[in-house]
Amino acid sequence: MTGHAEKLPEELKLVTAAHVKYIQSLDTKEDEYDYWLTEHLRLNGVYWGLNALHLLGHPDALPRDKTIEFVLSCQHPSGGFSAAPGHDAHMLPTLYAIQILVMLDALDVLEQRGAGKVQVGQFVADLQNRATGTFAGDEFGEEDTRFLYAALNALSLLGLLSLVDVDKAVEHVVSCVNFDGGYGVSPGAESHAGQVFTCVAALSIAGRLDLVDADKLGRWLSERQIAGGGLNGRPEKKEDVCYSWWVLSSLAMIGRTHWIDREQLIGFILRCQDSELGGIADRPGDMVDVWHTVFGVSGLSLLNYPGLEPVDPVYCMPKASIDRVMGR
Repeated sequence: MTGHAEKLPEELKLVTAAHVKYIQSLDTKEDEYDYWLTEHLRLNGVYWGLNALHLLGHPDALPRDKTIEFVLSCQHPSGGFSAAPGHDAHMLPTLYAIQILVMLDALDVLEQRGAGKVQVGQFVADLQNRATGTFAGDEFGEEDTRFLYAALNALSLLGLLSLVDVDKAVEHVVSCVNFDGGYGVSPGAESHAGQVFTCVAALSIAGRLDLVDADKLGRWLSERQIAGGGLNGRPEKKEDVCYSWWVLSSLAMIGRTHWIDREQLIGFILRCQDSELGGIADRPGDMVDVWHTVFGVSGLSLLNYPGLEPVDPVYCMPKASIDRVMGR
């Protein structure tokens, strides 16, 4: 794979410096209307940006102390985190807060200045439906395999998986599999690449990848690549850079990444970047955003694109960070 960058024309090479500057600029736009419209995604955005910076080889491009202070400002007495100060605590920003602290090697601040790891873990555990094994996102009760994955991800990073019924969670994931090998958001729901990732990654964390029909699922996932090299999330849908992560990471977990055309996918992702101002869009010519930037960079990392840090396909974080916190 080391020859890929050299084979590509100059306009199709990763513009790392521009992407770093783009991510650094995101918190300097308080005078813009869109900045406040996306307040409900603020902590999420810090995770997306910081993760991309780590994979790009620039882990110190955001101020560490300021980032930690912001994370702690989002914590509730319950232990959970909200996407911004004053918002409700929710499963997803709670996961993002933990992932940010892991990347910054700062989990200890939860004990020193936060509510403590066990309190965070208990917030997550209390959202499990003990009858079905699945998880809600918050106290209002919406259940989704995204929240199940987030719960197992967060608890495994904290070393607190024992707080929940993992076997029951696995049963729920298995109930979401479809005839085509894919997984839906709930039992009987349509297969979708995003839900495939959450389900397969949850099974990976639980140590139950043996329950996945790798060939059947791999076939469905490989069929997500369409003309032009990009991947879609469901049949008959347009390609989107974010599926460079959802599809490819799932293929990586079941050992089937060689079932797609890597050269074509690399070319598609790189055509979606703004080579002057940085950032990656969903499709070539569209407006960039930090969400597609992190998943484009993560996809390139899974494809062993030169100059990028290895990404963990289960956690969507730098492999080095996962190895450190897991003691590997």
